[in-house]
Amino acid sequence: MRLKFWPVALVAAAVLVSGWRTDTSAQSYPDRPVHMLIAFPGGGTIDMLGRILAQKLTEAWGQNVVIENRPGAGGNIGAAAAAKSAPDGYTLHFGAQTLAVNVTLQPSKEFDPVKDFDPIMLVATAQDVLVVPPNSPFHSVKELIDYAKVHPGELNYASLGTGTSGHLATVMFSDLAGIKLQHVPYTSVSQAATDVISGRIAVFLPTLGGHIGNVTAGRMRALAVSGRARAVQLPDVERILAMPDVKEKGVTLYRFVGGSPEKLGAFLKSEIAKWAEVAQSASLK
Repeated sequence: MRLKFWPVALVAAAVLVSGWRTDTSAQSYPDRPVHMLIAFPGGGTIDMLGRILAQKLTEAWGQNVVIENRPGAGGNIGAAAAAKSAPDGYTLHFGAQTLAVNVTLQPSKEFDPVKDFDPIMLVATAQDVLVVPPNSPFHSVKELIDYAKVHPGELNYASLGTGTSGHLATVMFSDLAGIKLQHVPYTSVSQAATDVISGRIAVFLPTLGGHIGNVTAGRMRALAVSGRARAVQLPDVERILAMPDVKEKGVTLYRFVGGSPEKLGAFLKSEIAKWAEVAQSASLK
């Protein structure tokens, strides 16, 4: 079965609070530091977005928002820790679309993403970039696809784990292009980047924001970006969706989104259903 869409948000960062059903007064909140659990490693796009938000909240509230990175299990470790916290509004969960993906790919018995969290806001969506090592023989998406079709399973690709945005983005790219790549999951974004730069990893499809420095410095070669338009930061790099073998719907968003808790709640439910379909289409479960 071929995938029928390129997701609107390959990375969707969201803030949720663990079951906030206390009598905390909106007028007095917060009267002490707030703890923000980021469910991914430091240095990546989700971490950077979380830290930007934490700084803005600290300035607005006059109370420190303390960051703690709790990576692992595709975001499940951080989500479980947040779900077990006191439901008083002083522990925030900052995660990604894996909160919805993991319901299908690697469900956790420790929390329910719908029942155990109250949504606050969808923070941002991000554009992805397809990169290869600087010494790679591939200078275009077409060259990469042509080689991979003749050598199925020979090329490997990095991600930060099963169900993460890089994993799913590459799965969908491979499916749409009709190629097979070998998955190599990492727990550290810096180690994944190091192995791409050194040539140990052939293909990487991370979010653009976290790797623009490596691309502009020549440590990675960008072949294409996701979306309907080229990235402002890389105007000379083509779009994945412009390729003859990869013609599907897509968007080019790297923006702060905002919105109401109700919208995030509806978005989360729709994402759970959508990613279940993706997993089934790509035979991930």
